[in-house]
Formats: sequence, structure tokens, C-alpha cells
Amino acid sequence: MKTFNILLSAVATIVALTGVIPCEATASDGVPAESVELNKSITRRVYEEGLNQGRFEVPYSAGFVGHGGRTTFTHADGMAEAKGWREAFPDLKITVDKQVAERDLVAVRWTARGTNTGTGNGIPATGRAVQATGTTLFRIADGRIAEEWTCADSLGLMKQLGLLPTPAAAPATDGNSPPGPP
Repeated sequence: MKTFNILLSAVATIVALTGVIPCEATASDGVPAESVELNKSITRRVYEEGLNQGRFEVPYSAGFVGHGGRTTFTHADGMAEAKGWREAFPDLKITVDKQVAERDLVAVRWTARGTNTGTGNGIPATGRAVQATGTTLFRIADGRIAEEWTCADSLGLMKQLGLLPTPAAAPATDGNSPPGPP
């Protein structure tokens, strides 16, 4: 019995240290661990194959709905935008910094890097190298992306590209006039 307990303890330690979940294991919410890992691999493909390589073959559901800011978009709209980013930044490289998954949801924290040498998505070529971060939450249904919500640092991107309007200079005063409103 003592040998069994030592072996069991050793296996538990290895599992804890490596993050490996035994086959047929389930997460605490009862969802099979392999389903959660499959969902994570599907969403990783959005970045590794689609945005990084221009191979847009990731499975999306027919009724896909995307959410960005105050708008929603279709799969066709999303693909057009993704291709526009590849046109504006031909060397686009997005790294998946972190993935967290639970049930049918996968959250992805990502960092995009590239040089704006092309035009796309209404952005003129500036020749500037940029880095932007964002987070996307995906909902997976039947092995396909059914819904996504994306939030990215668009303001920071436009600032790096030099595409933000510059504030008007304050009018000069002669020293006798009070300064204008703050």
C-alpha cells in the first residue's frame, strides 16, 4: 500500500508540474478537457494560419456574428477586414500571448507587430513599424467559431502610424490678455 501511495503521489506531482490532464479527464465544470483544448487550437489557427500566413480556412459557423466596438459584423466582413490588415502590414505577425478557456469560450490575449508598407482597411502606407495588443473572446459551437468579441488598442495603433490629427496650437497672447479656456 505504501508503494502505491508513493506512485500515486509521483503521478499527481508530474501531472501538476507539466499541466498534462489524463485522458478522459474533465474540467471542474464537467466539460471534457479535450473539448477545451480543441477549442483553444481552433482559435489559435485564426492568428497562426489566417492573420500570420494569409490562409483563411479556420472553421466558422454559418450564423457567425462578430462584435467590434458598437457594431456587429458577418464572417464575410471579418474576412475582408483580416485581408485588409494583411495588405496594410504584409509582414504582419501576431503572437498568442495567453489563452484561457472554459466550456465553449476561449479568451485570447494577443500582440500584433508589423510594418505598414501597404494599404488596406483605409490606412495609407506610412512605412512605420508598429506593435498593438488586444483581446478576443470566441464562442465555439460544434467545432466552429460561432461568435467573437474583439477589443484592440486602435488609438495606440493610429498614434504609432502618425495618423491622429494634431491638436491646434494655442493662440499667442500679448501678455495683457487672459489665456483662453483650458
